[in-house]
Amino acid sequence: MDTESVTEAVETHALASWWSRVAAFALDVLFPLAVIAAFALAVVTAPVFGWTWWTLIAVGGLSFVLMVLNRWLAPDLTGWSLGRALFGIAVVRRDGERAGVLRLLARDATHLLDTAALFVGWLWPLWDPRHRTFADLLLRTEVRGVDGERPDTRRAVATVLMGGVVLAAASAGLTYLTVYRHEHAVDRACAEIADQGPRIVEQMLTYNAGTMKDDFARAQSLVTDEYRDQLVQQQQAVEKNAAASNEYWAVTSSVLPGVTPDRATMLLFLQGQRQAQQQEVRFITATTRVTFEKSRDGRWRVSDLAVLSRPALNRPGQ
Repeated sequence: MDTESVTEAVETHALASWWSRVAAFALDVLFPLAVIAAFALAVVTAPVFGWTWWTLIAVGGLSFVLMVLNRWLAPDLTGWSLGRALFGIAVVRRDGERAGVLRLLARDATHLLDTAALFVGWLWPLWDPRHRTFADLLLRTEVRGVDGERPDTRRAVATVLMGGVVLAAASAGLTYLTVYRHEHAVDRACAEIADQGPRIVEQMLTYNAGTMKDDFARAQSLVTDEYRDQLVQQQQAVEKNAAASNEYWAVTSSVLPGVTPDRATMLLFLQGQRQAQQQEVRFITATTRVTFEKSRDGRWRVSDLAVLSRPALNRPGQ
């Protein structure tokens, strides 16, 4: 056997196996991405800008930073990432020197070509003489097996795996609790509005000539601060006219979709009667869309009331 053949055999023997590369990649990249994905799912379901949301963002972001440091910076400083150290392999240039942060970054970016080519690039090391992917071919790198001393990362790897599993499980549990609590709160809001909404509107719109001042004060306590000014203007317009009594009751009602734990909208069909001073009673019908908001004290209040069909006045017998 000539010298060139012996050199080629030695170099080929020093190259990392495809399975060791897959295992190291799974530990350094796929496992952290799975943990980050669990946090991303939890972030989507958590209340935006709440303490849970910010906690998930912080822990998920920290997980990403640790993955980046392990994947790109640690090999330049120590020669190893956790996964590669565990399986005794290292990414080097063709001359055997460390690849460096920028080359490692460019190599991982170029792995997109390995994926875009229907994953053929990832399988290329199985038949390439120097076990290279497309990214290795372009960046002039290769992955070699290291027979010499290397750091014992078994404890660190076990800690990372255990911590990642715990964090992923915690985020999954938090996602479930967040979704469950939100759905439960929405169901409770729907039930409360279906029960309380019609009575709130009836009390807000009903007043008697003899107790008008007290009735208006009660109505003002049933609305939000933002809507109160508009209601007061309507009440002042009523006071300028002849004293009258106005009574409403809800005939049918329906809670509209889009309910949140602290906001809901309802359609109400109202019937009632109105009697001005020294005039006969007239019957009233109207359809309204009412928006409710829950205040800090846990009470539902009217934040908007829109009349969809103007009140129709009818004398008895009509």
